[in-house]
Amino acid sequence: MPPVSTPAIVLSTLRYSETSKIVRLATREYGVQSVIAKGALRPKSRFGAALQLLSEGQAQFLLKDHRELHLLTSFDLRRLHVGLATELDRYAVACALGEVMLRFAPPDPHPDSFDLLQHALEALEVAPLPSVEALGYRLLWQMVSVLGFEPSMDACVIDGTLLSGQGPLSFSTREGGALCPSCAAQHGATRLPEQARADLAALMDPDLPLPELDAKHGAAHRRLLARYIRYHLGEGAELPALEFWTQRPWVAA
Repeated sequence: MPPVSTPAIVLSTLRYSETSKIVRLATREYGVQSVIAKGALRPKSRFGAALQLLSEGQAQFLLKDHRELHLLTSFDLRRLHVGLATELDRYAVACALGEVMLRFAPPDPHPDSFDLLQHALEALEVAPLPSVEALGYRLLWQMVSVLGFEPSMDACVIDGTLLSGQGPLSFSTREGGALCPSCAAQHGATRLPEQARADLAALMDPDLPLPELDAKHGAAHRRLLARYIRYHLGEGAELPALEFWTQRPWVAA
């Protein structure tokens, strides 16, 4: 069949032989797909240096029904996102986003998640460094939400009771969001103080300014988000990029 052509972002690469690579691509029209780039490791490969992690371009590949691995015929590079490599804060959250996309986006058309990943990489490249950490939280919550796991914040996720917009909030990772006092007493939940609740709401709303988080509160939000991803999307899978971003080993204690 003739090759299909689609915007794509490289999510991972794996050496397949002396000369070839297996590449996992996030594509706009075909979801996440695995392709083989034959000859990609040869010195004069037609792919050149285009197939780098998180590079963005126009991919052409032979999409065969009922096959898990397709033949990549070309990858016209659009953007390398070299700005992500300037600081580990940018690169770590970009890799975590790519990992969530790789593990959990469907192998079917899902343009919303692709568009979000594309926007996220561009935003992370140019964001002022002091805002990158909070921006990372926002982008990861957006990815979780666009993949269908948006947490409830305004009503109890169990019985639908509308919640006051003020004061502390009971939040259950297991149940998928906010709980009313009655359900929190029965099922257990993390109690978010009023400021932490307001910060979480701001992180989930792209129309609000990013909250300013000190190291302690930033770490708490990071742990909550990582637990949520592991519980609702992880299904026991190893998530090394998410773990690296969560631990932030490059930051001095």
